[in-house]
This record gives sequence, C-alpha cells and structure tokens, in this order.
Amino acid sequence: MLSEKLKNHHIILASGSPRRQEFFKNLNLDFEIRLKPIEENYPAELTHLHISNYLAELKSIPYKNELKPNDILITSDTIVWHNNKALGKPIDATDAFNIIKSLSNTTHEVITSVCFTTNSFQKTIHDITKVTFKALTNEEIEFYIKTAMPFDKAGAYGIQEWIGQIGVEKIEGSYFNVMGLPTHLVYKTLIDIANQA
Repeated sequence: MLSEKLKNHHIILASGSPRRQEFFKNLNLDFEIRLKPIEENYPAELTHLHISNYLAELKSIPYKNELKPNDILITSDTIVWHNNKALGKPIDATDAFNIIKSLSNTTHEVITSVCFTTNSFQKTIHDITKVTFKALTNEEIEFYIKTAMPFDKAGAYGIQEWIGQIGVEKIEGSYFNVMGLPTHLVYKTLIDIANQA
C-alpha cells in the first residue's frame, strides 16, 4: 500500500541500525541505506525532546546538497531521558552497568525523533514512551552486559532483549519507539508526504 503511494519517490535511510532497517523492510518499502559519519554533539542548553530533534536534524546536513527532487532522506535519533538528563550509548561495560543500575526500579522516558528531508522541505516528528524497570540485581545487570553487549543502544539496553523480557514491568506508549523507531508515526508521515506529492 505505502510502497505504491511512494513509487515515484526514492527513500534514503541514513541509519546503520539493523533494527531500523528491519522496520523499513517490514513496512514493505524500497529504500537505500546511505551512511555518512557525523559528530553527534548538541548544545548543552538543550533538554528532553529538543536533544533528539536536534540530533535527527543534524544528521541530515551532510546529505542536503545531494538530494534529488524525488528523494526522501530519513534520519533519526533516540535518547533515554532519566533524572533530568539524557543517557546516550555507554562507552564501556562499567558505564553500561552504571546506566542500567540507575534505571533499576524507576521509570524513564525513551524519546525517538525522526527527520524527513527533501530538497524542498524538512519535517521532524518525535514520540515518547515511558518504561518502568523492576529492581534489577547486580548479577542480572552483569549477565545482560556480558551476553548482549549493549554498547550501540541509548540507555545501554534493548527492550527486545533478555533484560527487557525479565526487567520491564510497565510500558506506556509505543514499544517500537523504544526499539528505535515510532513506526506508526513514520508510516503516517510518509503517507502524508505521498498525498502531498
């Protein structure tokens, strides 16, 4: 359905995330993966969804001069917001342990922003999901880090993995958003873009 509506467009997914790539395959969309390195830094005064919005838009900048009229570039960023600060990807096992330990027995927010860029407009959307963890033991956290190697994930965990299965007590919002893409909003936005064409 969506692929037919977008048959005159070329989707470029600027993400190396296998989870995000799988989402687009499941939406039955033809897309090209195009990756460019970028420093994911943001102004210190930014908070909450303004961080992920900024980073999603920042990731689009290296592509702007090469977009053709029918191209739709999709860039995205996910952060975990907890205790009034953003938790990114852990730098090592100790950092991962400390991050997950801070999430234990508390509720945090997962914020994913997705930026849609063409050579004539740009639109950024976001979604927020609240996730509550049970009290995790040190042994559980250490086991997860050793077996899952969660160093490419904001907040040092993947909800679809073992730690999510045994640790998540409650979720408010989109499960897929926690995995890295609010698929329902991406679908709606692409429908809107197709209908405007």
